[in-house]
Order: sequence, then C-alpha cells, then structure tokens
Amino acid sequence: LIFFTSGLFSLYIPPPDVLSCAEENLRAGASRLDCVRASEQCLREQACSTKYRTMRQCVAGAKESNFSLVAGVEARDECRSAMEALKQSPLYNCRCKRGMKKEKNCLRIYWGIYQTLQGNDFLEESPYEPVNKRLSDIFRLAPILGEPAVARENNCLTAAKACNLNDTCKKYRSAYISPCTSRVSTAEICNKRKCHKALRQFFDKVPPKHSYGMLFCSCPVSDQTACSERRRQTIVPVCSYEEKQMPNCLELQASCRTNYICRSRLADFFVNCMSEPRSLSGCLKENYADCLLAYSGLIGTVMTPNYLRSPKISVSPYCDCTNSGNNKDDCDKIFFILLPSKSIAFPLNKYYVPSQ
Repeated sequence: LIFFTSGLFSLYIPPPDVLSCAEENLRAGASRLDCVRASEQCLREQACSTKYRTMRQCVAGAKESNFSLVAGVEARDECRSAMEALKQSPLYNCRCKRGMKKEKNCLRIYWGIYQTLQGNDFLEESPYEPVNKRLSDIFRLAPILGEPAVARENNCLTAAKACNLNDTCKKYRSAYISPCTSRVSTAEICNKRKCHKALRQFFDKVPPKHSYGMLFCSCPVSDQTACSERRRQTIVPVCSYEEKQMPNCLELQASCRTNYICRSRLADFFVNCMSEPRSLSGCLKENYADCLLAYSGLIGTVMTPNYLRSPKISVSPYCDCTNSGNNKDDCDKIFFILLPSKSIAFPLNKYYVPSQ
C-alpha cells in the first residue's frame, strides 16, 4: 500500500492472509468480457448494435456545448432509452486487462460507456480487472526486500544483475533504457512518449520477481546514498517525469485525463490504493497486491512517481499546488485524497518494503 504524507508516500506490503477479499473480487469478475470483445459481440446483435450506435451518436452530440438546447425531447428520450438498454448488455460491465494487445482501444470503449452510463466523477471506477496472479511472486522477493538491519549487500545491484540474467527482463529493460536516455535534440533530452511506452511495457510484461525487485529493493546502511540513487534511476527520472519547471498538480491531472491509458492507470490507483488505517492491511479494500500493481502502472504516464533524491524510501509525484490561483482549494482537495496528513508507521517484517 502506498501512503502519501506531506508530498511523499511510502510503501507497505502486509501478510498474505489479507488478500481473500481481493481474490473473491477476482473470482466474481471472471465472467466479464473485455470491452473489445463485448463491443464486437454487441455489434453482431442487431438490437444491441442499434442501441450502441445510438448511444455513440448521443455521446458525440453531448460534446457540443448547445446539444441540450437544440436536441428535441424525442431525441433525448431516444438517448435515454439506448443507454438503459445497454445496461442489460455485456458492454455495461466490461473491463480491460492491463497490457493487453488492444488496451487503448479497450479503454476508449470503456470510458465511452462509463461516462455515458455512470457519469464523470473525479473518483472514478477502475477499468481494469483485478489481477492477483502475481501474488506468489511478491513473497518470493523476501531476499531482495530484506530489512535494512539485515541487508548486508546492495540489493538494488543484486536485482539489476538478476534482471540481466533473465531474458524477458533484460529485453524490456534494454527497450526502455534506449529511448529514455537518447537525446532527441539540444532542447529535448529524450523522446518522452517512446520512453513512457517502453516503461509501461517493462512493468506490464516483466515478472514482478524482477521488476518489483528493482523498484522496491532495500539498501544496506553502509551504502545508502549510492544504492538509493540506483533505485531512483530504475525508471530514468530525468526523462520519465522531470520537467524544467515542476507542473501544478491540477494541470497534471487534467493532462492525464485526456489520455485513455493515463486516466485508467490513475483511476486504478485511486480505487486500489485508497488508505484505511483501521483495516488489517491499511488498504480500504484489503487488496494490497492490486495496489502494488496499480502503483507500478502509473510509471510510464505523466503521473509517474519516483523516489526523491534521498537515502530514504520516500516517493513523490512530480507536481505541487503552487500557482493554483483561485483553484487552490481544488488542488488541495486532490492532495487531501492523495496525501493524507498523517503518516502511518508499521513494524517491519520480511513482508514489508523497508521504510529505512
């Protein structure tokens, strides 16, 4: 679980027995179609296809500022009828899989349905199916995620070496290192779009034994500075998120929500990483495995977070609320959601990412 505190957040991994709720959710959603297949199925059925096309026309028309004024009562009733009918179709409950072949198209379909049938609130539902198959891999990370008191070597270096010995990890790491470190021009230090895409593929395709090992590795007391900087450089921060000027968080969020993938990853993070100090795991939904997955899913978007230049394991998104003007309250509201005012400390054991 990621806890934000005063612009920072720390990572916490609780024991396996708190995962039953998440696993039940996974079984409950097993029968849902992904939105691409649901759309194809709907278009093959005449009744569903007609209502679906009507709904899409209504969505397109709703984007016009004077739609509500020019659309007649009959047209608005037809739109409502189409939307109600689609609630009985597979489209209504469809979801997407992170890293799937047609992920962007799937998310485009999802958000078209979601915005029409469920609204467009800030706290959105996640378009992704819960994925807990990586659970067993997380607990095999104990040697890499050792406590600082017992860490006798640079575990971040160990994790990097392990990645180089794994063909999949080495392939996808090389694939993001190149675009994330190659200068495009004197004005551009890298091609950020290609860097982001390659980073997303790394965390989507590489087993967490290796990707999490590099991202969440612990450092020995004797080598804090160099080791923590290696950990910070895992996602090449200069290209992956840093700008010449730190952006306002409202502007960053607005930019994120114009991109289907970024909006989806952020919504997934809000849903799965909402903190609740009274729960066993600290997660509102007791689904910390999905939270870790949602956190790593933010990497490779404009919302990419990363470790600060500090030996501590403190992480922050690259934005603040300065220059918010009359929107300062709205920006602070985002921080209230993302950055709880009080940190929550947990005792360390082999299942925790050390807070150092």
